[in-house]
Amino acid sequence: MNAPIISAKNVDIFYGDKQAIFDVDLDIPERKVTSLIGPSGCGKSTFLRAVNRMNDLIPACRFDGSLTIGGQEVYDHSVDVVALRAQVGMVFQKPNPFPKSIFENVAYGLKIHKLTNSKSELEDRVEWSLKSAGLWDEIADRLDEPGNSLSGGQQQRLCIARTIAVEPKVILMDEPCSALDPIATAVVEELIDKLRQDFTIVIVTHSMQQAARISQRTAFFHLGNLVELGDTNDIFTDPKEERTQNYITGRIG
Repeated sequence: MNAPIISAKNVDIFYGDKQAIFDVDLDIPERKVTSLIGPSGCGKSTFLRAVNRMNDLIPACRFDGSLTIGGQEVYDHSVDVVALRAQVGMVFQKPNPFPKSIFENVAYGLKIHKLTNSKSELEDRVEWSLKSAGLWDEIADRLDEPGNSLSGGQQQRLCIARTIAVEPKVILMDEPCSALDPIATAVVEELIDKLRQDFTIVIVTHSMQQAARISQRTAFFHLGNLVELGDTNDIFTDPKEERTQNYITGRIG
C-alpha cells in the first residue's frame, strides 16, 4: 500500500469526562473508499468528524494524539481550520443545500476561497462540478432555481458537487444515503465509485451491504475501539477478530 494520505496515531477523543475513542491507529490510503462500520454509538462518526475538526464545534470535546493529512498535523495550533475544511470536504447524512440557487450553492466555496479569476472560469468550474456529481444533465436549464427545490437524491448530489468544486484532498461522508430511497442511493453509490479516481473518500455507513459494495478498505469500530482494519473483501469474508465476525453475522449490533 502507498503512503497513507490520512494517518491517525494514538487518537483519544473525549466528550467532557466520557471517552468516545480509545487509542485509535488508522491509516487511510489515497484515492480509495474507506468505510467505517460498527454499531450506533461506537465512535465512527466521532472519528470521521475529527479529521476536519468538526468536533471543535462541540465545546466539551477534546482530542489527544496525532492526526495528519498529507503529513500536516491537523491539530497543530497554526492550522487554519477554514482552509482545512476546504481541503477535507464533508457530506452529511441529511442533504443540506444552502438557501441559494443551484448555481450559487456550487459557486459559494469557489468565491469564498477565491479559487477562480473570472466569471467564465467560475461558470466552467460550477459546470465541471455538477457534471462530476452526475447532476448537470438533470438541472442544466434550472441553475437559477433554489437548491432545495430538487429531490432528496439530487440535493445530496448537489452537496457533493459543492464539496468537490474546491477540489479537496479528502471527502468525508457521514451516512450520505441514509435519508435517500433505494434508487437515489444506487445513484450516489455509483457516483462515489467514480469519484474515487480523483478523491480519497472516507464514509461512515450503517449498511454493511453498502460498505461491501463501494469500499476498498473497511474499519470496524466497537465501543470506541478500532477492532479491525483491512481490505473490504477480507473483513467481510475472513475477519481476523471474533468481534468483527459477530458484528457481520448479526450477533452484535
